[in-house]
Amino acid sequence: MGIVTAILILSFLIFFHELGHFLVARAVGVKVEVFSVGFGKKLLCKKFGDTSWCLSAIPLGGYVQMKGQDDTNPTLKNYDKDSYMSKTPLQKIAILLGGPGFNILFAFLIYLFVSFYGWTKLAPEVGQILPKSPAINILHKNDIIVKIDNYKITTWDDIKKAVDKSPIPFHLVVKREHKLLQFNITPKIMQTKNIFGESIKRKLIGISPSGKLITIHYHNPLTALKVAFDETISKSILIFKSFEKLITGAIGLNNISGPVTIVKVTSDATHYGIVPLLLLTALISVNLGILNLLPIPALDGGHIMFNLYELIARKPINESIMIKLTLAGWGILGSLMFLGIFNDIVRLTSGS
Repeated sequence: MGIVTAILILSFLIFFHELGHFLVARAVGVKVEVFSVGFGKKLLCKKFGDTSWCLSAIPLGGYVQMKGQDDTNPTLKNYDKDSYMSKTPLQKIAILLGGPGFNILFAFLIYLFVSFYGWTKLAPEVGQILPKSPAINILHKNDIIVKIDNYKITTWDDIKKAVDKSPIPFHLVVKREHKLLQFNITPKIMQTKNIFGESIKRKLIGISPSGKLITIHYHNPLTALKVAFDETISKSILIFKSFEKLITGAIGLNNISGPVTIVKVTSDATHYGIVPLLLLTALISVNLGILNLLPIPALDGGHIMFNLYELIARKPINESIMIKLTLAGWGILGSLMFLGIFNDIVRLTSGS
């Protein structure tokens, strides 16, 4: 059942992506000939208006075929009034941004819903205290950190942010056995690893969480909107940085995942409740949106790049160059897909 749920979620994210392209295309007067969820052989098609809505054999993908546009054969052009090719570069860019924009919007809506529904977070309760750390003679196990300098602490994540922003030494307010206690503490600047495995220097006080979970509800609509917006932006930046680290070699190519891993992780998340599943869905949705904005021909970002060139140079890119770049883009995407599937197989066979 988990695998079925995972495939349905991925199919819906693709549908929502293509819906963004479809709605913006129709808004600027472009005829959409085919709206397909999935690639390959069309299993089911139903025509509504000018558009054939199809379900195709391979569910992990999808496309919107607009009049006058064919990625498989860029030489096929049509300049009718309702054709994609007849539109201005800005209108084309708007259409291209529609898909990634809808993915990012969908993630924002998920984060907004979770903000109202209840966000499960680690409590700011002290678990272990490292020997010879700044906190060893100050904090006790099960202390609840309430405030660091002027920063109110609600969750464990708030502690790291407050420590990073606060001057040295900083003021600490903790709750211990129903009493509020105040301390000054001087963190140590130490080498640690970030999420990409890189060595960085950080201010540390030598504590770890107790593991207690709390549920945070953001009932104030403005607060919930801010939380959802901040979460969407932070995840988008994280994904951009991940691609940057991948290109620079800071992250190994063995970290690239294919559809098998994505389905497995999504399937596993179904066993942990609705909130973890929704948060993972939001992350995948942002990932899908950002991935499609990469300036690789054959992706939305590649087409945006072509249209920006036309906007600046006031002439379309040379057709033969565009065809070569598009074929190269498909080659890059095919290689990444092959590598992702290869890594999936390695993980499955190694049991990791």
